[in-house]
Amino acid sequence: MNTKQTLAALSALAQDSRLAVFRLLVQTGPDGLAASKIGEKLDIAPSSLSFHLKELSHAGLIASRQDGRFVIYSADIAAMNGLIGFLTENCCGGVSCKP
Repeated sequence: MNTKQTLAALSALAQDSRLAVFRLLVQTGPDGLAASKIGEKLDIAPSSLSFHLKELSHAGLIASRQDGRFVIYSADIAAMNGLIGFLTENCCGGVSCKP
């Protein structure tokens, strides 16, 4: 992950609903959830949810796939790990970190 991608990801997550959606998808795992289920679980209106899913998708944090008439969304775990790796790269100047 590079600086531009990191900024896009952090910007996307810096909003209550999008952070909630991303956390729900991380908890759900690779099977993901249909947009309607995400909206139900988080009490987000479909029009707002569509906008938030688009923002997370453009930031590369979630993936979508068609399953019949439903679009299933899941967290992109590799992107999440890339973000965490970028943020913690060279942590503590190469010295073992103390808790």
